[in-house]
Amino acid sequence: MPTIRSAHSSDADAIWEIIEPVVRAGETYTLPRDMTREDALAYWFAAAHEPFVALDGGKVLGAYFIQANQGGGGAHVANCGYMTHSAAQGKGIARAMLEHSLQRARERGFRAMQFNFVVSTNERAVKTWLSHGFEIVGRLPGAFNHPRFGFVDALVMYKQL
Repeated sequence: MPTIRSAHSSDADAIWEIIEPVVRAGETYTLPRDMTREDALAYWFAAAHEPFVALDGGKVLGAYFIQANQGGGGAHVANCGYMTHSAAQGKGIARAMLEHSLQRARERGFRAMQFNFVVSTNERAVKTWLSHGFEIVGRLPGAFNHPRFGFVDALVMYKQL
């Protein structure tokens, strides 16, 4: 079971090691594939984000952030972004980060969690979120231009806490 703790600026290199291949692949996030290290880390450590890292054996194998999905009348709904090191995929890191984020969302007083744009071809993520009680509440036909599959659907997923 990984240890999850708040991310610090000293984790930047390890987080970039996770973010870079995900961004370059362009298969799961709507971030520019040519995003610089500085821009990626500024995004991950944005003021509105509360970032965390997942460690196993002292090595950072995953990173996630939690934030309010919207401001004002939507500020009671959490939103998160998760990335796992390619060497750790399938080892329960994303599941552990999801469980941690659900607990953290409750601690922060959020009443629900929403994922606005889950790429439908990201089957591992969709399966994980569904197994934790998220529902697909919307489908955006052809909303994501996947580098291998072309235009695929994006899902809106939601769970009350």
